[in-house]
Amino acid sequence: MKSLVLSLVWLLNVYPTFAAIASISDIPLKSNLPTVSNKFIIEVDEAANIPPSKRFTESLSVHDLVFENLKTRDVNLNITKRYNVKGVFVGAAITLDNPQDVAAIRQVPGVKDIRPVQKFNIPKPVFKHVVTGPDDPAIPPDSESTHIMTGVDKLHAEGITGEGIKIGILDTGVDYNHPSLGGGFGPGFKFVGGFDFVGDDYDGTNAPIPDDDPLDICAGHGSHVSGIVGADPGNEFGISGVAYDATFSMYRVFGCVGFVTDDVLVEALLMGFQDGQDILTLSLGGPDGWTESSSSVVASRLVEQGMVVTISAGNDGASGSWYTSSPGNGINVISVASVDNTVVPLQNATVGGIQHDPITYFNTFPLPINTTLPIFATSNSTTVVDDACAPLPNSTPDLSDKVVVIRRGTCTFVEKLTNAAEKGAQVVLIYDNGSGFAGIDVGDFIATLIQSADGEFLVQQFAAGVPVTLTFPQTGGSTDFPDPNGGLVSSFTSFGPTNDFFFKPAIAAPGGSILSTLPNGTFGVESGTSMAAPFAAGSVALIFQSRGKNADTAKGVRSLLESTGQRIGSSKTDGDPLQTVTQQGGGLVNVFNAVHAETVVTPAELIVNDTAHAVPEQKFTVQNTGKSSKEYTLSHIPAGTALTIQAGTILPENGPVPLSSSPATVSINPSTFTLEPGASQTVTATISGPTGLDDTTFPVYSGFIEISDGDQSFHVTYLGLIGSLIDKQVIDDTDFFFGIPLPFIFNSTGAVQEGPANYTFAGDDFPIFVWRQAFGSPRVTVDLVNPDIQIDATLNARAVDDNKKPFISFPTPHTSGTYGQVQTIGSMLEFNFLGRNNENPADNGANAFSITTPTFANGTIIPNGSYRLLLRALRVTGDATKEEDTEAFLSEIIGINA
Repeated sequence: MKSLVLSLVWLLNVYPTFAAIASISDIPLKSNLPTVSNKFIIEVDEAANIPPSKRFTESLSVHDLVFENLKTRDVNLNITKRYNVKGVFVGAAITLDNPQDVAAIRQVPGVKDIRPVQKFNIPKPVFKHVVTGPDDPAIPPDSESTHIMTGVDKLHAEGITGEGIKIGILDTGVDYNHPSLGGGFGPGFKFVGGFDFVGDDYDGTNAPIPDDDPLDICAGHGSHVSGIVGADPGNEFGISGVAYDATFSMYRVFGCVGFVTDDVLVEALLMGFQDGQDILTLSLGGPDGWTESSSSVVASRLVEQGMVVTISAGNDGASGSWYTSSPGNGINVISVASVDNTVVPLQNATVGGIQHDPITYFNTFPLPINTTLPIFATSNSTTVVDDACAPLPNSTPDLSDKVVVIRRGTCTFVEKLTNAAEKGAQVVLIYDNGSGFAGIDVGDFIATLIQSADGEFLVQQFAAGVPVTLTFPQTGGSTDFPDPNGGLVSSFTSFGPTNDFFFKPAIAAPGGSILSTLPNGTFGVESGTSMAAPFAAGSVALIFQSRGKNADTAKGVRSLLESTGQRIGSSKTDGDPLQTVTQQGGGLVNVFNAVHAETVVTPAELIVNDTAHAVPEQKFTVQNTGKSSKEYTLSHIPAGTALTIQAGTILPENGPVPLSSSPATVSINPSTFTLEPGASQTVTATISGPTGLDDTTFPVYSGFIEISDGDQSFHVTYLGLIGSLIDKQVIDDTDFFFGIPLPFIFNSTGAVQEGPANYTFAGDDFPIFVWRQAFGSPRVTVDLVNPDIQIDATLNARAVDDNKKPFISFPTPHTSGTYGQVQTIGSMLEFNFLGRNNENPADNGANAFSITTPTFANGTIIPNGSYRLLLRALRVTGDATKEEDTEAFLSEIIGINA
């Protein structure tokens, strides 16, 4: 076998967000595809719609009608769960012994759909800290700042606390014995019901052991979520849940570790519906970019039935656009982004030797220094650009008993600290040069950042010979410091839209640095969109209590939250655009304004779509629900245009996604009107995308149409794309990620196949097919074909030996222009709605398909011989019958010699 062994490849210029290392050793030897092997969820029709058969009697259930039919077709399946909620979802979770039975199931009368079972990892907060007591410095100084940001405090003052509303939570379970979470379980307590679908030992790979007690004291995530929406006031930390007088049920869907499969999520969602919950909230999910997973579909249908479902938008902001999370991708659910809290807990150092205010340093906890130390500046200049970037001079004294002061700039923090440590430095303060006061990477050194003015003061006093000292109080040094990013969208929030261009996320809520309950009576600060989703659920409960719990309120609550949201900037710098709607949705919830709104705007989302499918003329309705006449003025407020793809490449921009200030053009008709109480007006907005932008970067433009009556302000949010999704390449055929062009075949020794190679399938001698998706695809297939097949492989145009190129044409005359005429030998793999890969090699970096046995997807044996793999991917919005809408790649020849 001719091969190339890959070495580590650093891709810093291509992937600035991640220090990307991509090597063969990062690829698993077993398949890492995003679904569970041989497990599916089938949906069946209502019994009345299934054709009658003389073999079946009226006594059979709808499930039995279908399953008896399957038996007649020799389909062997194991039914693991049955779902039977009429009008929502009727079907079953099944395990198949023979993969070829999937095709047979699709042909059975009464089967509406069959979807593979997806898996979702147990939620992990971006940040977590268990606090030690009321004086713990990690506690946000104003623990109710989230309520102030969103108007919840005003509603609590009015006595609106969620009373009479039922909220179901799908999570890791809850420690309902926590004093702030009711102290018990069952009637008369805060948590009145729920169910444990899995048990402590469930990790996603083993069989669940369900019971009726959703207690969790091992994972803790669900307890933190529960406190955000429902913690009782009066605790030692002075916090309260958004809707603390609501009634709660916990549906435990995770064990202590691992993942959950969405057959469990579907079961939990349906139980929540049958239990009569008004609101369901899910702080879970995983990136897939599509609206089609089973749990997404069921969640969306529950909304159609009058429930409200809030789901976290995902914590993959660093991965850029088109990386939305399911089940939050459900079309009708409220997908919730995170906004950073307005305060951050920092520490103060006390200045001695001269009169000066305490100096704030960017640490949550005190530096572990118990003595008072003099300062030493590595440079007397406060404008030096490369302070301590070179070894310190020989004249430098022993720095072990000093606080060393260094200016930020030029080299890394660790380089500066290493040079100082060579002279004995043990404690270092780096002062800012204008780049921003925030946390910094200091490795294992005791060091932190201080503000530029404080650093300049210390250096000036040192240069003047003033004997300044610093002390680091171990208690009492916590300070209320405004978070410089407070009120902005959290950088970790996932970017939309979905691959099929649906509006995600819908709204934003506080999720960064949130104090809430944890198991065993403790409290903690956590960050993530997991914290934002329950806040939104609590906000909905306050709306229900005040505006009425009915079908009309439920179906309009998402539009109400979106239209009353607070628009969010991309930064706090004057002149910078508003954050793209693909990360903020309709803005930060203002539940007080939502409760007291006297204008209803529907719809609150306008999707212009891509260039090929653009609908520039959009309509919405404004209704005056107040008791007096209102004069409305409408205006356009653009948001930043997200440049979602790196210029000159097919690869996505990492987060934070760069924004263009070029706005869309919007004309509004009528732009002013007067409405009497109860009257409504239809408005037409004609929306055109910005001009002058590179459409190969697939710019997503967005913004708001503001509707003001002089006293209250509302908005409609719009979204559109410059460029057509049909033009977006799906399969990554570049060499950026691994240093050689993708896709490729390699073996268990890490050797990449460059020419024909035989495999015996003995031990680890089998091929592993590796490909990356630069974008999602509605259909991806891998087929086995003859080695001399003649096909237009669109992605094989590489500078390789002519003898290795397939002959470009079709084997038989055809006129349809489809791939249907390709003579394939057998299917190896098939996916519908496969999302793109991540640019981080450590997290969904590539797809690996291990052919461990010489069998087709239907389980039949592949005869010994020579073959190629044909990878095909349909482009988004493409027609599967059109050759030009599908990308194709032919692999090297593989010889099967089993």
